Amino acid sequence: MSTPTPANTTPAAAPEAVKPSNFLRQIIESDLDKGTYATRRWAGSPGDAAHHAAGQTDPAKIRTRFPPEPNGYLHIGHAKSICINFGLARSFGGICHLRFDDTNPEKEDTEYVNSIIDAVKWLGFDWSQPGNDKPYQASDYFGFMYRAAEYLIEAGHAYVDEQTAEQMRVNRGDFGKPGVDSPFRTRTPAENLRIFREMRDGKHEDGSMVLRAKIDMASPNINMRDPAIYRIRRATHHNTGDTWCIYPMYTYAHPIEDALEQITHSLCTLEFEDQRPFYDWLLERLTEGGLLTAPPPRQYEFARLNLTYVITSKRKLAQLVYDHKVSGWDDPRMPTIVGLRRRGYTPAAIQTFADRIGVTKSDSWIDYSTLEGCLREDLELKAHRGMAVLNPVKLVLTNWDDVMGAGHLEPCTLPALPHPPEGTQSPVRHFTIGKEVWIEREDFEEVPPKGYKRLFPGNKVRLKGGYVIECTGATRDANGHITEVLATVVPDTKSGTPGADSVKVKAAITWVGVADGVNAEVRMYDRLFLDAQPDAGGKDFIESLNPNSLKVVTAIVEPSLANAKPDDKFQFERHGYFVADRVDHRAEKPVFNLAVGLKDSWGK
Repeated sequence: MSTPTPANTTPAAAPEAVKPSNFLRQIIESDLDKGTYATRRWAGSPGDAAHHAAGQTDPAKIRTRFPPEPNGYLHIGHAKSICINFGLARSFGGICHLRFDDTNPEKEDTEYVNSIIDAVKWLGFDWSQPGNDKPYQASDYFGFMYRAAEYLIEAGHAYVDEQTAEQMRVNRGDFGKPGVDSPFRTRTPAENLRIFREMRDGKHEDGSMVLRAKIDMASPNINMRDPAIYRIRRATHHNTGDTWCIYPMYTYAHPIEDALEQITHSLCTLEFEDQRPFYDWLLERLTEGGLLTAPPPRQYEFARLNLTYVITSKRKLAQLVYDHKVSGWDDPRMPTIVGLRRRGYTPAAIQTFADRIGVTKSDSWIDYSTLEGCLREDLELKAHRGMAVLNPVKLVLTNWDDVMGAGHLEPCTLPALPHPPEGTQSPVRHFTIGKEVWIEREDFEEVPPKGYKRLFPGNKVRLKGGYVIECTGATRDANGHITEVLATVVPDTKSGTPGADSVKVKAAITWVGVADGVNAEVRMYDRLFLDAQPDAGGKDFIESLNPNSLKVVTAIVEPSLANAKPDDKFQFERHGYFVADRVDHRAEKPVFNLAVGLKDSWGK
C-alpha cells in the first residue's frame, strides 16, 4: 500500500528548487535520517495518546505549525515565520498546521482570524490535509488542557496559589536571589483539586488565585519558579463563548497544542528560548502520565526579523492606527502583510526575501533595501510598462498641423514587456500623438545645467515611441511660470519606421498625449520613519516619523493604464513600479501607489 502524499506538500513531479542549508534544515535532516519520528501515528485530527494510538502511521514526514494569536494583523516578521514553517514542511514532505493560539479572550477577534487566513493563503501556502482543510484553534483543546491540569494536581505537580500578584512577584525572586515558596505550596492534591474545580465553577473572583506548576523556586531559570498555568478570567471567548471562566496561560497551552497536533519541530523566535525548559518539563510530565504520545515535540528557536526603518510591535503599530498617523492597518506604509500587499508587494518577492535573509540563531539587522530589491527583481520581468507624467507641463508642437494635418492623431505602439518570457511575444500598448502632449516639467530647462540632454532651446530629443522634436522655447504666465513648452516635430522620424534613426539625439523622454491621456491619482509612498531603528533604546518612535512619507499628485497616464484592474502592477517608465490600489482604484477614477523606485534612493 502506497503512502499518501500530504496535501500541502510539493508533488514529486514538480520538485522545489534546492534551498540553502541552515541549522533548522540540518536538524530536520538528522531527525529523518535517525527516524526520530518514524513511528508516530496520526488519527486524522488532533488528540491525546489514546486517540492517536488508534490511527495510522503518520503520512507527514514532519509536522510544523504557524500559531499566531488572533489579536492583530500579521506583519513582515510573521511573514518570515510563515515562510520558514510552511516552507520546511513543503521541502521535507510534511504538513504545516495553521493554528490560532486563542487562549486570551479579551484581545482576540474573528476580524483578525479572517485576516490571518487571508494573509497565509495570499503568501501561497496551504494547511489542508486529507480529511481536513480548516485551521486549528487552541480553544478547541480547552477540555484536554483542563484534564491535564487535574492530572498535574493529582500527581503533585501543581497547586492553587492564593497570593496576590504583587506577593507572587516579590516571592519569585530575581536573577541574584532564589524565590520563596508560596505558603499554599504544601496543600494536598485533594485540597488543590477541590479548589481548582471551584475556580472552574465560578466560585472565586477574577485574580483571586491561580494554578501554578510545582517545579523549583530556586531554579536559575526564573521561568521554572512555579509558573502560573491557569487564571480566573470572566470573559466571553470568540469561539467558546462563556463556557469557561478559567483560561490556560500561553506557556502552558502552547506545548500541549503542539503535542495534540503531533508537531515534530516547534519553531519559534529567540525570545521563547528561556521557556523551552518548561515546554520540555510539561510534556515529559504529561507523557509520563500517559496523556500524550512519545516522542514529544521539540522546540527550536531562530532569530526574529529586525528590519531597518520598520517597527513590528503590535502595540506600537496599533498606536499608529488609532492616533491616525496612518490611514489604517492596510496603509501601504505599514509593515503589515495587508499593508505590504496594498503597497504592491508580491508573494514571490516576500518569499525571496525570507530565503535571502536566511535562518540564524543570532540577532542582526536587515536593511529595508533588501526587501525592496526582492520586489524589483520580481516585477522587472512581470510588470507591464507604461508612460505616466507625474508633474505635467504641456508641450505644443507648433508645426504639427502643417506637417501632419490639422487635428491629426498619429497612432503609436510600444511593447508592454521589453523582455517577454522565452517563446512568447510581448503584448502591445497603443496610444496616439498629436499637436499637444504632456511632459515632465523637469524635462525642460531654459538655461540647461552642464550635462543636461533633454529639452532646451535648440536641442533635439525623441518622444519615446513617437517622433524626434526640436525645442524652440517656452511661454510663461504673468508670474513668470512656464505654462507651455514649444517645439517642432521633425518629419519622418517616427519610431519603428524607415528613416527613424536618420536624426541622432542624445535623449528620449516619456510623454502622454493630451488627446488620450487619463488623469490619475498617484500616491508617492516613502519609508514611514527617518530613523533606521525608530524605537531602539527606548526612543519615542513617533518623533522619527517621516513627514514626507506620502505625497499625492494628479498625474496623467497613457490609455493602456486606464484599463488597469485593482492590484495590477506596472512599471511607470523612469519613475518606478506602481500598483493599482486594491481598495480605491476604479475605472472612472484610477489610483496608483508607488510600490518601489527603480533604484534604492536611500543608499549611502
